[in-house]
Amino acid sequence: MDPETKGQEIIKVTPLQQMLASCTGAILTSLIVTPLDVVKIRLQAQNNPLPKGKCFVYSNGLMDHLCVCEEGGNKLWYKKPGNFQGTLDAFFKIIRNEGIKSLWSGLPPTLVMAVPATVIYFTCYDQLSALLRSKLGENETYIPIVAGIVARFGAVTVISPLELIRTKMQSKKFSYTELHRFVSKKVSEDGWISLWRGWAPTVLRDVPFSAMYWYNYEVLKKWLCEKSGLYEPTFMINFTSGALSATLENNLAVARISMPLHMSTWVIMKNIVAKNGFSGLFSGLIPRLIKIAPACAIMISTYEFGKAFFQKQNVRRQQY
Repeated sequence: MDPETKGQEIIKVTPLQQMLASCTGAILTSLIVTPLDVVKIRLQAQNNPLPKGKCFVYSNGLMDHLCVCEEGGNKLWYKKPGNFQGTLDAFFKIIRNEGIKSLWSGLPPTLVMAVPATVIYFTCYDQLSALLRSKLGENETYIPIVAGIVARFGAVTVISPLELIRTKMQSKKFSYTELHRFVSKKVSEDGWISLWRGWAPTVLRDVPFSAMYWYNYEVLKKWLCEKSGLYEPTFMINFTSGALSATLENNLAVARISMPLHMSTWVIMKNIVAKNGFSGLFSGLIPRLIKIAPACAIMISTYEFGKAFFQKQNVRRQQY
């Protein structure tokens, strides 16, 4: 083992460096994945025009956001006509007629929450993993599961109130004074817990995925390193492990249907089963996995690359 590798075992990246690495990964992931979802939404809107008040799901590769259609005719990006004949045709026509920037329509508002949520999630996971390994040992296989569950709980809990506020702002143009009044009224009428409405279904969807994703990722990464005769994973090993982990995990996607907001998660699930059968609970699973696998691969490989970069910088600083 060379001196630099030994140094890297002792010198770890700092939480701030982990945050910078995850932030870079989050932005890069959204820049690569968002155009796919923009094209998908444009094709859907072309086939089924979106009237005012109708909702659609917008994904930037990091988070799914529920968006509400507004007034604005053909001025709004998701209502612009295109006469698209398919996915590739939509890509070329959007770039030619509207400019390449249109492929990232609607992205900035979603990053306000997606980036902080990703930074909290990845940094917490690494910090918790390091803490558990220092207490329990390097070879405890359940560490990624525990760290993944706690990290996702934390990220969802922090972001849920912000998602509620963002959705409200999007459904109607609120000033900051009106928004403050809305939040104050909601808290006074329904209590602070009302700001976390929707937390339970999000946790049910994301926490099992997070636990199994990190477990599969760590196992696959270790296995690929052993097969390659490497002590540290390469960019491609991280990328492959991330993609395979996301594909292997059978993520339960709880379908969203129109239900009164006061209904509990379990009541909503019972209604889904009554209306669409048990398979309704897994509605949209295949398209979700197709989208999640590359997004997870890009995010985790970029994050690991960023950490490796900072780790080498830390080793050099100690040597000089």
